[in-house]
Amino acid sequence: MHIHVLAHNIRSLWNVGSFFRTCDCFGVEKLLLSGYTGTPPRREISKTAIGAEQWIPWEYIEDEMTLITDYKANGFEVIGLECGEQGTELWDFTPNNDVLVILGSEVLGVPQEHLEACDRVLEIPQQGKKESLNVSVATGVLLSHLSRFL
Repeated sequence: MHIHVLAHNIRSLWNVGSFFRTCDCFGVEKLLLSGYTGTPPRREISKTAIGAEQWIPWEYIEDEMTLITDYKANGFEVIGLECGEQGTELWDFTPNNDVLVILGSEVLGVPQEHLEACDRVLEIPQQGKKESLNVSVATGVLLSHLSRFL
């Protein structure tokens, strides 16, 4: 199984750096950045990536909807990570194919257009009073789960 990650409209450069480091940890083959997500080289990204931005393949994408369509055409299962009632609990998900994970903005989440294009929307069950995790932490939880199927 191959895992690729699309990070769309991520405001915090420290979160972007964390994505690089987390992708390295869990065997992600490519990190795709889109919208207003910052790209290397940036000091803030390097500070949290601790060098992973140097070897994790990444690319900036102008048209994420075309990207999603292309991934689906190439047999990838497109998965959105979002909190809310529409999602399948992460622990109940087993991938059937290669996976493209879509992450969204820290405040607004994954855009509705992207969610509608997903094959599945996953959510991480929450026990506390907060309704969500920081996007980089949630990404680590999701990728840890998916890495069991590599």
